[in-house]
Amino acid sequence: MRKPGEAATTEELSSAALQFVRKISGFHKPSRANQEAFERAVHEISEASDRLLKSLGAPQHEATAAIPSATDSSPTRRQAL
Repeated sequence: MRKPGEAATTEELSSAALQFVRKISGFHKPSRANQEAFERAVHEISEASDRLLKSLGAPQHEATAAIPSATDSSPTRRQAL
């Protein structure tokens, strides 16, 4: 959960989106056949969450990085999975 008054990071948004997609899909990791749809859902929910927070006037970090995909192999992304 994001603390009031603190900006949500792109990593936090992506992690929350991934958790949501896992919860509603019932899959911790999608099959190869469903990978693209799974990743697209994570990305779209991350973006929607970012738009929501911006529209609510939530604090924003000055530098906004691109929201990583569910299969991003960076060390930071692997920790979020």
